[in-house]
Amino acid sequence: MPDLNSLTNELFDRREAMRPTARTWLKHFALLLIAFFTMTIAGVLPPFNNVEIFSNVPDPQTWTEIFQFIFSLPSLYIQLLFETIQKLLTDYKTLKYGISFSLSLLAILTAHEAGHYVACRLYRVDATLPYFIPLPPLIGPAGTLGAFIKIVSPMPSHRATFDIGVAGPIAGFIVLLPILIVGLFTMEQASPEEAAAALAQGGLYFSDPLLSQLLAKIIGVNLSLGFFNPFLAAAWLGMLITSLNLIPSGQLDGGHAIYAVFGEKIHFWTGRIAFAVMSLISLLGWFLYSSPSGFLFAILLAVMMRIRHPEPLNDTPLDFKRKIIAVLTLLIFILCFVPFPIQIR
Repeated sequence: MPDLNSLTNELFDRREAMRPTARTWLKHFALLLIAFFTMTIAGVLPPFNNVEIFSNVPDPQTWTEIFQFIFSLPSLYIQLLFETIQKLLTDYKTLKYGISFSLSLLAILTAHEAGHYVACRLYRVDATLPYFIPLPPLIGPAGTLGAFIKIVSPMPSHRATFDIGVAGPIAGFIVLLPILIVGLFTMEQASPEEAAAALAQGGLYFSDPLLSQLLAKIIGVNLSLGFFNPFLAAAWLGMLITSLNLIPSGQLDGGHAIYAVFGEKIHFWTGRIAFAVMSLISLLGWFLYSSPSGFLFAILLAVMMRIRHPEPLNDTPLDFKRKIIAVLTLLIFILCFVPFPIQIR
């Protein structure tokens, strides 16, 4: 008599995963186009560019001027968007910069979600097409909150949970690598005097992940003397997204991998440890670098920690090949993760 695992495998082998309709394709493609538009605008605005767009921002000094400035923010924001769009339509250099950023970042996001989606299709797991989340430029610095797919049927096995979980970050990592290399090869270098003057002025500083540092040494460029370009900006965001998704918590990609490798109990505790560590890093980032960005990540992990991971129908353990892939995925996390990604100096 076949065991439960065999019956489960046979059931999923026979079923057909849901197929998106033409209307569904149209809806997801519309979200993709909107995200491309908002990301292109965001690409030529601070903090990821060095193209001057808008220089008429008031510098309020008194409380009256501060209140007037706050009330004028909506009109200033609309003015900024119109000026930016006009600049994109009339200046080839600006348009090239913005499109290079948006297409590069979209390639990374699309590869990430396509990895999940294709793995779902292979295991006949029902999942939606990728949802791209556009955000107004500046409100969302990259013009997007990323992308996601929604899995709407049970995971058939631990192997499926693992494969679907790691397929996204691995695919995204493979795509961001050449984008990062192009960014390093095309990075403009400042003189030591210019770099020192820029550092003395203060502002935002983006920490370089270990992957960027290693490739920069191989290529022979000095990251401390380099300027962001659209490819470097997209790759930096791609590495940030990859590392956040690989944190072993909840239903993040890293959470799926930990659950598949070690089971429910370890998954429960790694989520809480990750939240505690990120909370500590958030406090250190605030006191050392005046950067509140870590608190957003801590809040994300707090939410993820409360979401129970669905139990796969089949408890077949992972094979040795997948355990090797788990180690490689951990290496990707180490290469992409930075404890203080944004610093204010």
